[in-house]
Amino acid sequence: MEKSYKEIMNQITTFIFDVDGVLTDGSVHVAPNGEMLRIMNIRDGFAMKAAIESGYNVCIISGGNNEGVRIRLKNLGINDIHLASPDKVATFNEYTKLYQIQPEQVLYMGDDIPDYHVMQLVGLPTCPQDASSEIKAISKYISHKNGGKGAVREVIEQVMKVQNKWHLYYNGQHD
Repeated sequence: MEKSYKEIMNQITTFIFDVDGVLTDGSVHVAPNGEMLRIMNIRDGFAMKAAIESGYNVCIISGGNNEGVRIRLKNLGINDIHLASPDKVATFNEYTKLYQIQPEQVLYMGDDIPDYHVMQLVGLPTCPQDASSEIKAISKYISHKNGGKGAVREVIEQVMKVQNKWHLYYNGQHD
């Protein structure tokens, strides 16, 4: 019998997120100089910071490359930021090998075809509500929120609640 997503959440130690369509709504504002600006959700950022401070691994793997995105993520305390990743599976394999993380301990949130193959390798593939149909089909959990609108916060909070760490965090009792 296949485990429910709540049962799988008990074994999660690592969160990996795509950027465009997950941490953002997938839109870009193109400035006159050609720079592409993205909007990120503050609550998603709070949750990623909470996860790091509670001992979880947080990693970003994205095909996009934007220095503003890198700076924002670094400011949240994320050290494993892989932008302009041409092969997400190879990046995932290198990351998990480096930190000796088992694939079943990983929650990966993606939204579109470039995330498909890496999502097949993890314990808990997840996606925002507005992900592509192919990604929804392989996700064990589909957020009630759209990308860039709190989907990341939702899954982090759920994992931390299942593992009884969320209340410790907001009560100031985290590590």
